[in-house]
Amino acid sequence: MEKRIEKVLFIVVGAWLFGAIGVDRFMRGQVGLGVLKLLTAGAFGVWTLIDLIIALTKISSYDKEFIFVDGKWQK
Repeated sequence: MEKRIEKVLFIVVGAWLFGAIGVDRFMRGQVGLGVLKLLTAGAFGVWTLIDLIIALTKISSYDKEFIFVDGKWQK
């Protein structure tokens, strides 16, 4: 079974809901910055707000959607 998730929605919601604990950086593959953001609680919200703005401005550069087939991510 194939399931499609829109990347823009996934990234913006991830940055908004989980930005303070660094999940948005982990999703981008930036593990070191994700850990740093987790330990500083998003630099008390400032870093979280900046990352949300970055995510919103880079929306046009993302591919349209993630595709999952039988629970596995496909490129």
